[in-house]
Amino acid sequence: MEINNLNNLEKLVNAELSSKIQSSEIKYNELLLKISVNEIVAVITFLKSNSRLKFKQLIDIAAIDYPNEDKRFELVYLLLSIESNLRIKISVKFESNEKIPSITKIFPSANWMEREVFDMYGIKFINHPDLRRILTDYNFKGHPLRKDFPLTGFNEVRYSEKDKKVIYEPVKLEQNYRNFDFSSPWEGTKYEKAIMEKEKNEKN
Repeated sequence: MEINNLNNLEKLVNAELSSKIQSSEIKYNELLLKISVNEIVAVITFLKSNSRLKFKQLIDIAAIDYPNEDKRFELVYLLLSIESNLRIKISVKFESNEKIPSITKIFPSANWMEREVFDMYGIKFINHPDLRRILTDYNFKGHPLRKDFPLTGFNEVRYSEKDKKVIYEPVKLEQNYRNFDFSSPWEGTKYEKAIMEKEKNEKN
């Protein structure tokens, strides 16, 4: 079977990895595979090393946070086969306390991608050679892209003239900045609704 389109790709991958794939579908001109955490290394190794597939380029590793679900996090690996000009996505859902196998030995470029996921979401990778924060400071608290992370953060960094150095201190906001009106701009704010309701009652 010649791998020149997504339908042939899906058939081949399912035939070779039938026991490792939970489901597959073609969507947005890409093949999406859903697998379990334990199969990440085996599936990605096969896709890269198979002489007919040649998915030799790791485009990105993206994470998604679903705080209200039992399996809170989802990782999506994006691979490209330059020879066949085909793309494939591998999706893995898992609980917040699970550790994910690193693929740095398969794709060295995954090093920084996994560090970014760890920094932003707190997802830990097993056998990663250097799992440190990469975008935030080393003393940063929390993981900014988690849905439950406050927009203001927990600490703020500033230069102290008194201490003559950069210091960390808890975020302090005036109380009026903590009260937000989440009404849709199409519906109007609460005070506008109250005025309209009062005018309506006066007319009646």
